[in-house]
Amino acid sequence: MEKIKRSVRWFGLLMLIAASVQAQILTPVKWKINLEDSEEAEKTLTFTATINRGWHIYDMNLPKGGPISTSIKYEKLKGAELVGKPTASVRPTVTRDEVSYPGLELRWYSNSVTFTQKIRVTDPKAFKMVGEVEFMACNDESCLPPETESFTFDRKHVARTKQAAEPSATDGNTDAGSDVDNADTATDDASSDATSADSSEGSVSGGSQSTTPKGMLTDRPEWWTPVIDNLKSFGDATVSAADTSWIYIFLAGLAGGLIALLTPCVWPMIPMTVSFFLKRNKSRRKAIADALIYGASIIIIYVAMGLLITGVFGASALNDLSTNAVFNILFFALLVLFAVSFFGAFELVLPASWTNRMDSKADSTSGILSIFFMAFTLALVSFSCTGPIIGTLLVEAASQGKTIGPAVGMFGFALALAIPFALFAIFPNMLQNMPKSGGWLNSVKVVLGFLELALALKFLSVADLAYGWRLLDREVFLVLWIVIFALLGFYLLGKIRFSHDSELRHVSVPRLFMAIVSLAFSVYMIPGLWGAPLKAVSAFAPPLYTQDFNLYKDEVHAVFEDYEAGMAYAKRVKKPVLIDFSGYGCVNCRKMEAAVWTDARVKKLLEEKYVLITLMVDDKTKLPEALTITENEKERRLKTIGDKWSYLQRSKFGANAQPFYVILDNEGRPLAPSYAFDEDASKYVRFLEDGLTRYKQQGETNNE
Repeated sequence: MEKIKRSVRWFGLLMLIAASVQAQILTPVKWKINLEDSEEAEKTLTFTATINRGWHIYDMNLPKGGPISTSIKYEKLKGAELVGKPTASVRPTVTRDEVSYPGLELRWYSNSVTFTQKIRVTDPKAFKMVGEVEFMACNDESCLPPETESFTFDRKHVARTKQAAEPSATDGNTDAGSDVDNADTATDDASSDATSADSSEGSVSGGSQSTTPKGMLTDRPEWWTPVIDNLKSFGDATVSAADTSWIYIFLAGLAGGLIALLTPCVWPMIPMTVSFFLKRNKSRRKAIADALIYGASIIIIYVAMGLLITGVFGASALNDLSTNAVFNILFFALLVLFAVSFFGAFELVLPASWTNRMDSKADSTSGILSIFFMAFTLALVSFSCTGPIIGTLLVEAASQGKTIGPAVGMFGFALALAIPFALFAIFPNMLQNMPKSGGWLNSVKVVLGFLELALALKFLSVADLAYGWRLLDREVFLVLWIVIFALLGFYLLGKIRFSHDSELRHVSVPRLFMAIVSLAFSVYMIPGLWGAPLKAVSAFAPPLYTQDFNLYKDEVHAVFEDYEAGMAYAKRVKKPVLIDFSGYGCVNCRKMEAAVWTDARVKKLLEEKYVLITLMVDDKTKLPEALTITENEKERRLKTIGDKWSYLQRSKFGANAQPFYVILDNEGRPLAPSYAFDEDASKYVRFLEDGLTRYKQQGETNNE
């Protein structure tokens, strides 16, 4: 519950900052990190925090369940060893907060504090230290999300050392003095083994960042050598999730168009428009032709709108929308606005002058041009109902990162919208069987409002995961969805009414079944609060690792989130590697993890026979220093961890869609064709077993 309280508090703070025009980034703590050199082997490392008035940071090693402690984490420590533990220059303020942290004794520092850590240099020429300080700043009203301050020292900083002791057996990467979760013993053991690997293999201590020296892409170029031709030699023709997303976007557009037909702005227009065509033409054949032209005009108008979206944003910008925090927060706010509109708070109406102008154009022209302007008038008049649906569709299509995705989605939407006009013109007798307009059309809008609200949380979750804010963890997300769909069920039963709703004298059979589905869906999600996988919503909900209280133990977690660290460990333990190119905003990745990785056969192979490395291509964590690479004869800068892994996928494997799985030997060569989105667990087992067989054959050949 405490995590939920903190999440809600940070959520409110984030929304306030995002909405304010004069918002600013608060930096109440400034750090100065020094390594004092001397002729002695023992050195002093100091971490000085200068804290703004009214703010404070917490002490190290606070009790479990309290706020984020200040901690020093060493991602790499070579040629030296830690001596003792960090000590503070002043005594902390000791207090209690029975509201937020009942029963816990808290310690914090205000104004200024210096943490001192002694180290002993064992090999000045090989000395290398990379790490970060993690801390959280709070005042009397709120806390900022945890932040980190990185530091790096090398042999230049210990140049005065006269004589060092013999290299220690414990020399290597270490996480001494840092707070490390030990929940997963297998993961910790693997990370520990990787830590003790030869440093020339670029090992990392359980971290998600590479220890490659600043400014260098890698010190193991053979692991980055392109293997595109090798994959082709396996007959690599896997259909990726990127290919199937075209179908998804089209079907989403088609569904959106069918829903739009049932809104009060469009449904009454069908008999009016078709009757107009039939009355103004003596020939039924001509009336049918006009109706077909009318439908084609609708398609042209909406597809042109989709192409316009691509033209405005550009292809490269669309690829960044899926995990860009600003766009995802804007999408979230936009969908909430659409939901409020559907609930009846206001209507999204285009200027009346636009509608009048199109109407006059339709009257003053003739032939095909007249029909086209009539279709344009329909698009403008129905905007208050179709606008939110179109907006949601365009947001979803744009977030797929496809160049003409919006146009594909709009084609599906327009096709569904156009078919009834042509169909009723061909078979006019069907008009008599159409359901009459009434209060049920308003109910359709309200139902869409609830669905818009639920979908909005998905976009906020993507931004939250990509930037590691941890505001919308899985249990918070599920609680909100449970409430939304429960309220939808009560609305369908007539227990909730909005101002524009007609009185519901009785519940029709369709409404009853829809209410049952909605309420059952809410009940289905409740076990997820205790860690149930909920495969039906795995594509939308945050992953299981974001959940604090989790009784479910069958999910699979990657031992490594760093490519070179995982490769070094795999070489040491003589196991093949499975690279999992994934993303926080990747819907199909979550489906694979929930539906395939939890299969007992897959789980056993991944945990016992392979070294699993998951690389998040949309991880927005900054690299210690931007890396400059040349791609397609152009220089590019890789600024984040996600940039680096995305470049690895493109340059080495010639792919850029997720999920993307590839099996490698210990030299970075593929052992099987790549594998993309396919929820058939048996196929995935065969994929893993084939790679394992080739790895064993390769080992036998090398031994001979």
